[in-house]
Amino acid sequence: MNTPAPALYDAVKASRLAEGLTAEQVGVLAGLLKLQSVQPKQVLAREGDSDNLLYVIVQGSLAIVKHVATPDETTLVTLNAGDFAHELGFLDGAPRYASLLAVSAGQVLLLEREKLESLIDTHPRILYSVMCAIVRTVHRAQTRLAMQASELTNYIVKQHGRY
Repeated sequence: MNTPAPALYDAVKASRLAEGLTAEQVGVLAGLLKLQSVQPKQVLAREGDSDNLLYVIVQGSLAIVKHVATPDETTLVTLNAGDFAHELGFLDGAPRYASLLAVSAGQVLLLEREKLESLIDTHPRILYSVMCAIVRTVHRAQTRLAMQASELTNYIVKQHGRY
């Protein structure tokens, strides 16, 4: 196996993907990822498209945007360093609900589903660790949404439906 570039290795090691991995395991994982620079307003993935990529933000910010470049453009959420994008679509290949747009210059790690699956027989612990990182990220998002829904419900109930 080739030794990954130091910048790539360091980015993977600092990411949530590598939580709990040994230096050797980080090296194996880094050998599967790409480190890509992004520019402001660059569309990394389009709404409705389907792909096999997980994005891990190393530097900068990305936005999840509905209806990019139309009068109805709406930013749903802005993601920052350490966040993942397209976790569930990465796993199941479902079409994107919204586009992924760079808000600022930065760097992202890209992981292809097939490359992760290549670890099933050779490095199952690394595969398991990455899957746990993805589940933790999805769980945090789900918890945040549940809290926001609860707060909204409380606001409406306390206002008796008046805004």
